[in-house]
Amino acid sequence: MSDLQTWIESHYSSTELPITQIASSIKPNKQDIRVQKWPVLIYCRGGIGRVGSVKTHWLEQFANYGHIIFAPSYRGTEGGEGRDEFGGQDQEDVLAGYRLLTSLPFVDANRISVMGFSRGSINATLTVVNQPQVNSCIFWSGVSDLAQTYDERIDLRKMLKRVIGGSPMKTPDSYVARSPIAMAEQIHCPVLVIHGTGDNQVNFSHGLQMRNKLQELGADVTFHPYEGLGHHFPTDIHNRAIERMYSWINQFSTSPHFADEP
Repeated sequence: MSDLQTWIESHYSSTELPITQIASSIKPNKQDIRVQKWPVLIYCRGGIGRVGSVKTHWLEQFANYGHIIFAPSYRGTEGGEGRDEFGGQDQEDVLAGYRLLTSLPFVDANRISVMGFSRGSINATLTVVNQPQVNSCIFWSGVSDLAQTYDERIDLRKMLKRVIGGSPMKTPDSYVARSPIAMAEQIHCPVLVIHGTGDNQVNFSHGLQMRNKLQELGADVTFHPYEGLGHHFPTDIHNRAIERMYSWINQFSTSPHFADEP
């Protein structure tokens, strides 16, 4: 923990970025993190504000598969400054995290994957578009067309107009700029789409349309539909979906190699 604190402070030239440990396994692994270069999964949360905040139990589940898990909190949440713009200036919060990760001596910069859950698919897409070195990308119950979300989710319209600056009719470019399907041609890494057919928060058509668009472009895309399931899966199926996700991620990983001795 102290080494990580030192690296972060040197990267950002600041001593005002404290690290707080929020979870650990019951039997913590005592392996020295510095002896190996580790693959990373960047988890882009869904929702906005307190709704859909980072799920720490998800992080623990993700970490069981031999990856460092990094879950940025978008600006304006968790005590951070600024305002979450649903894929506006907050995209820098994930990009800054990516740059930090690639600077750490125990991170394998060639094995960084990005996963976006729900609205997080917007931030995930913006990350892989701006950082083409990303190894793979996962859209889990992800929004693909934000204007479609505006049409489907009447309960979100007030928030979207406030955050984005208007409706799709008033500010169409702002919605296009936040829609993964509009950026599909700029995605150059393998993509996995995970979606429940019974999702009533982000309609299944979002995942299906994203898969179809990527296929049309000749992209490397895999589709994991879950029949009858909603936005969140039952625990047993959720765990199986994570296992399948990592099996897919590991197809694009090279054999682990070791860092220089510290």
